[in-house]
Amino acid sequence: MMRAVCVDVPGGPENLVLRSIPRPTPKNGEVLIKVHAAALNRADLLQRRGLYPSPAGESDIIGLEVAGTVDGLGQGLKGNWKPDNRVMALLAGGGYAEYVSVPEELLMPVPDNLTFCQAAAIPEAWLTAFQLLVFIAQVKQGEVVLVHAGASGVGTAAVQLARLFGAVPVVTAGSREKLQLAEKLGAAAGYNYKEESFAQGVHDFTGGKGADVILDCIGGSNWEKNVSSLAVDGRWVLYGTMGGRAVEGDLLGKMLSKRGRLLCSLLRSRSLHYKADLVRAFADRALPCFSEQPATLRPVIDSTYKLEDIAEAHRHMEANRNMGKIIVTVTPQSEETP
Repeated sequence: MMRAVCVDVPGGPENLVLRSIPRPTPKNGEVLIKVHAAALNRADLLQRRGLYPSPAGESDIIGLEVAGTVDGLGQGLKGNWKPDNRVMALLAGGGYAEYVSVPEELLMPVPDNLTFCQAAAIPEAWLTAFQLLVFIAQVKQGEVVLVHAGASGVGTAAVQLARLFGAVPVVTAGSREKLQLAEKLGAAAGYNYKEESFAQGVHDFTGGKGADVILDCIGGSNWEKNVSSLAVDGRWVLYGTMGGRAVEGDLLGKMLSKRGRLLCSLLRSRSLHYKADLVRAFADRALPCFSEQPATLRPVIDSTYKLEDIAEAHRHMEANRNMGKIIVTVTPQSEETP
């Protein structure tokens, strides 16, 4: 048996229930991970409310990224995984638990200099940012990339990755502290969307050209400002709708006049083959940068909560107070040193 967070009835954070359930058994091609730490994502809040169910055949337990140690090996493995290997993994579900079984293609080794809490902050957020920049937007050196929610988990990853690829990140956020964090990570400029027009800021920063790429998790409420911020032939990459899904007005006409491309992407619903290609590309191009001295890339941790306090972790994210990733420790921290 194992402890896991369950949701019997969709609703608020108070509906998250910690109970004992059967431990998963690794299937063919899977590795069983003893989870030391997991991380929160906005998708977790939607799933808790019944708005973003897990894909067919995947665990109903919330949680899209973990770090821990190899505890069991299924049949037919191709990699040289061994018990107690330190690993982190991208999940379609199952992260809020003491054990999770994962296809080996979605495993990555934890860099020696990172703790499990730091490693848990990488798979979903950083693979999402990498996917958006490389697979979807195909960002090029010198391009200006506008990153909304620049102090979020994906935002802090996107700023650093954009710099790694030679692009110029600029961000939006809702407080001075969040903008300062993004700028420390490499953002060339930042705009407080509560106090100023980010469209005007991007216009001024680029000399009227606009952003070549926009990474947008907001959606409906920002559409006019996004189109105004977009360069001719620019790519607007939509990966969330925190600001609503409805759009009223001349979206198509304005996008047509910019010859803009609206590219929409989700990661959780992608095929195992696609995710495996993404993990390999990230492991080749970005993962070594976490181990450099000094490190070129670093996960940003906002706060940590015990598994017993998962409801408080959800409330913290729903209040939009976090800067970087919210981590849930599943194994006592005394066991989580590198």
